[in-house]
Amino acid sequence: MKLSLTLLAAAVGSAAAAKKNPFAPKVTRKNAKSAYAAKLMRGAKTLRKLEQNGEEQEVDLSGYSIKFEKCQFVKQYDEEEGGGEENDTILSTKRFVIFRMCPDSSCGSCNYNYGEYIVDMATYLEATIGYKEELQEQYCETCNQCVEMAAENNQNNGDNGDDNQEENEDAWKCQNVDTDTCYSECQNIENMEENGYVDASEFIECQQLDYEDNYGNQYWAGAMCASSGSRIKIGIFTDEECSNYDESLEVENYMKNDNGYSMKLSYHLLKQTFAEGECVATCLVEDEEAQNNQNDNNNNNNNQNQEVEVAEVCEELYEAAGKCESSHGFESGIVDYENYDNQIRNEELVCDFISSLKAGHYDQTGEIVVSGGRTTLGGGESTSGGQKFALTFFILGSVGLAGYAAMLHSQLTKGAKADLSRQGGAMA
Repeated sequence: MKLSLTLLAAAVGSAAAAKKNPFAPKVTRKNAKSAYAAKLMRGAKTLRKLEQNGEEQEVDLSGYSIKFEKCQFVKQYDEEEGGGEENDTILSTKRFVIFRMCPDSSCGSCNYNYGEYIVDMATYLEATIGYKEELQEQYCETCNQCVEMAAENNQNNGDNGDDNQEENEDAWKCQNVDTDTCYSECQNIENMEENGYVDASEFIECQQLDYEDNYGNQYWAGAMCASSGSRIKIGIFTDEECSNYDESLEVENYMKNDNGYSMKLSYHLLKQTFAEGECVATCLVEDEEAQNNQNDNNNNNNNQNQEVEVAEVCEELYEAAGKCESSHGFESGIVDYENYDNQIRNEELVCDFISSLKAGHYDQTGEIVVSGGRTTLGGGESTSGGQKFALTFFILGSVGLAGYAAMLHSQLTKGAKADLSRQGGAMA
């Protein structure tokens, strides 16, 4: 099993607060992926393009949507850690996210013609949060336009206002927009810090907190798996790699602004990346012209010749992930197996590893779970109740056997001396 986990890690490497507080940063994340994600992606080959009859073709993801399945930490032996004098452990924590590509936005069911994938958590969060930030910006831009148009219409009133609305090319965008609701939400987003909130998505990469206790201990905050892998939250860690989770500490107790006031975390954006039973992202991108045509019911001929565009989040995650497709009937996957031997060799290993993670063989910190108990491979400190009973039983049993053996030895020794004494008297 250890060998399989090591091989799988190599295969993968190569290949948002409640509604009333929907706070998130205004600026779209543009920073580079973390060093760990870059390491995993180094040397990876793009598998999205196929070659058939000498022509390069792309896998069509336009009819699919991304569905979050599970988040899981796994502690594994790391050659680079090596157990040197500076290292407290030879284990490193690998962070994985399992997701699916579901057909036709069927994320509520998604039981056939889907692909299942595994990717490192940093890559998944970087791609999905960037996607959600763009949608959020578009949402607030549209909301502001609709609020302005509504104000103009109210000011003009009467027929003149109706004519202005018809002449406005962007009027179709506001047909299904509740300006009161969206304006309130977008104001909360813009004034997030003033309202005492900090966006949880700002801590998806491990970073040191501006805090030190009376003993000189420092802490780091980073994304971690929660609720048996069904959620992603921000936790407190005692190391700069965010591997050693301290469950006794609450992250919001260490959130303060520049003036020293306490802040709360907003999960408005982050929680959208692991929505249960919902699609995280739709891969088909529809431009504004196509949407306008659909609203006017004149798109029968206009859309036929349009080139299909796939969302960048789908392309990035598909190319970066380890793939388990053929066993789920994924019709748009790597179908040209003759030219993609590497996909065949890795797919069974990837499918087995995904199954082991979904089966609950690891706890939320990455430790292996054995028979309902817990064992720590790095010299950990906790054992299960059954293990304690067995250990006590064998210790007491060993002590009892040792005492019984000593008694037998004493009796045999005394008997032998008595026999020799009688024999000596008879000879005299």
